[in-house]
Amino acid sequence: MKPDLWNNRDVLAGLLFIVLGGLAAILARDYPFGTTMRMGPGYFPTALGVILLLFGVYVLARGVRSGDRVKGEWGWKPLALITVSIVLFGFLLDRAGLIPATIATLFVAAAAGREFRWKEVVLLAVVMTAFSVAVFSWGLKLPYPLLGGYY
Repeated sequence: MKPDLWNNRDVLAGLLFIVLGGLAAILARDYPFGTTMRMGPGYFPTALGVILLLFGVYVLARGVRSGDRVKGEWGWKPLALITVSIVLFGFLLDRAGLIPATIATLFVAAAAGREFRWKEVVLLAVVMTAFSVAVFSWGLKLPYPLLGGYY
């Protein structure tokens, strides 16, 4: 591969899709596949992995043909803060409950953006937390604690 191709966003995205699709298909081999009429637990991850792998090949080929370079630099701060917000949600959900976990996640994720406006983030946190509680706790009746790790 030419060194320029490592700076092509389609080549990088294609490689990422190929790796993730291949991993999904390989890891799903440990589960029974089944048939189309009676799908086993390995059917969906295998099918999705193969589709993602094929899509990755298409995107990679498009990137090789175009040769467009990525403009700008990597956004390390947003990448780190979004990752931290996801890990924080998983950490806080059982310990603090759905409401504090959602609020903390939204504040950390909002800090990843270029503009952080307190009023907008507070409004977003209130609306999204209410929506999350309504959908996951009341609508779907998932056993997530709302506050303090209690159900």
